[in-house]
Amino acid sequence: MKRKKRALADKKEIEEIRSLFLEHYPDSVTELDYENLYQLLIAVMLSAQCTDKRVNLITPALFERYPSPRELATADIDGLRELLKSCSFFNNKTKNLIAMAKMLMEEFDGEIPLERDSLMRLPGVGQKTANVVMIEYAQANLMAVDTHVFRVSHRLGLSDAINVKKTEEDLVRKFVTDLPKLHQAMVLFGRYICKAVKPECERCFMHKHCRSTASFKAS
Repeated sequence: MKRKKRALADKKEIEEIRSLFLEHYPDSVTELDYENLYQLLIAVMLSAQCTDKRVNLITPALFERYPSPRELATADIDGLRELLKSCSFFNNKTKNLIAMAKMLMEEFDGEIPLERDSLMRLPGVGQKTANVVMIEYAQANLMAVDTHVFRVSHRLGLSDAINVKKTEEDLVRKFVTDLPKLHQAMVLFGRYICKAVKPECERCFMHKHCRSTASFKAS
């Protein structure tokens, strides 16, 4: 049932929302399994349009066979594709992973750069992926907007932007600090409580700030 439309959150409400997120998710981190920056980058790339649970089932065998960019750069495309076949868009992801590893070897001496513009030069790495990697690995004060963050932002009146780029700009401008913690808090909140279908409103600690229980989808 839709609620009556309300104006976007003002400064006072934004601070209340911030405080609630930090209170309920004080030590939130990604649910992707990884041991180093190389593994994190691959896991985040695979997680696009795919659940973290599914990615975590795929990556152990992938990391064992291709433990570094050197091995991945020379991977047999059919062999890698076989490992990724249960992941969404596995054909494109297979090609991007190999191309990404080749660029790392050729232009970065096999080292993954922890700088957003450099990360975004890598095949298959857009702004959201680069931001997530830097948020998780370096606690960079950045915001990444996936489908969960987009939905939560609109339901809480933090943004009315029609795309993820503008939504990210709204969140950065309004929250300013604590962005890594707030990003992950919004991901977990959207994944387990403020779900797209059948949100669990009865246990929602953001109930008073909710504009709507309608589903939002990022463009």
